[in-house]
Amino acid sequence: MSDLYIVATPIGNLGDITFRALETLKSVDVVAAEDTRHTLQLLTHFEIRKPLVSCRSQNEEDAAKKIISMLDEGKNVAFASDAGTPGVSDPGAILVKMTREAGHTVIPIPGASAFATLLSVAGPGGKTVIFEGFLSPKPGRRRSRLRELMATGCAFVIYESPYRIVKLLADIADIESERHVVIGREMTKLHEEIVEGSAGQLLEDFSSRSKILGEFAVFVSGNVKNAQLVEDCTDK
Repeated sequence: MSDLYIVATPIGNLGDITFRALETLKSVDVVAAEDTRHTLQLLTHFEIRKPLVSCRSQNEEDAAKKIISMLDEGKNVAFASDAGTPGVSDPGAILVKMTREAGHTVIPIPGASAFATLLSVAGPGGKTVIFEGFLSPKPGRRRSRLRELMATGCAFVIYESPYRIVKLLADIADIESERHVVIGREMTKLHEEIVEGSAGQLLEDFSSRSKILGEFAVFVSGNVKNAQLVEDCTDK
C-alpha cells in the first residue's frame, strides 16, 4: 500500500528544512504542491527532481482524486504547501481526509510553522492559545471576530498581510489599546523583525512607517485584566 506524506517546508530560511523532509521528497514518486512553481524552486535548490502536480485550495478536491488515483497505482506522494505546515492556514486538510477515507496511510513529516515560530518568542500566553489564521478581509466581520477572540481572555495568533496590518492593529487598539501584542514580520528571513508592545504603541509604530513589506504573524496576549478568563484558558 502506498502512502501520502504531508511535508512541512521552511517559512523563509531554506536551512530550516529537516533531514527527514529532504529524504521524503527524494524518495517519493510524485510531489503535490500548493504552487508548483514555488515548490520547484525548493526542489531545485536541493537538487531534487520529481514530477509535480498542483493541489491548491481552489482545486483541492479534484486534485485529491488525482492523487488518490496515483496512490492506488502504488505511487508514494508527498504534499507540500508554499511554506510551513500544510493544513495550517494552507491547503491539505481536504486531501488528508479524502486520502484516509480511500484507505491510504497519511504520514506527517513535521517542521516549520509560523504559528509555532512566533509562539516560541512571544513569552507567556497561558496553556491555551487560539490559532485563528487569517481573519476576513471585510472590516465588519474582522472587527466582530476580533471582539469575540479578545472577549475569551485567551491568547490568540492571527496571520496578516502587509496591506492590512495597520487596519488590524487599529481594530485591536480600538477594542483594547493596552492589550499586549507581539508581531513577527518576515520570520526566519533576512529582514526578520520581532516587535512587541501594547496594541496602541504598535499601531503608532506601524502607522508611521513609510513602507510595510513582508508577511505577518500576530500574537495577542490574554486579557490580564480579567483573571478569571485567563485562569479558565490556562486550566482547560
